[in-house]
Amino acid sequence: MRNHKIDARMFKAFCDENRLKILELLRNGEQCACMLLEELNISQSTLSHHMRILCDSGIVDGRKEGKWMYYSISKEGKESALKALGEITDVPEMQELVQCCCN
Repeated sequence: MRNHKIDARMFKAFCDENRLKILELLRNGEQCACMLLEELNISQSTLSHHMRILCDSGIVDGRKEGKWMYYSISKEGKESALKALGEITDVPEMQELVQCCCN
């Protein structure tokens, strides 16, 4: 049985326009937070909020170098999200009809 709490945390990462823009920017490889700030035209505290959600979800990895954070898409996080989506939406070929309690 899937852990719905973990899945919800992971899918929350995809439920915001700015986080989707961040993921699109990270498709080109690791990016410094300063570059993300420039591209998104948001405050540092707003970026930190979004990056915390993305990192907590496992979709993004972060590393600190000096005073800056660098972010990249996590290969394992991506694979985990794809697997979860596949398992949640998988429909067996032969489904047994379930009797509705209303009939």
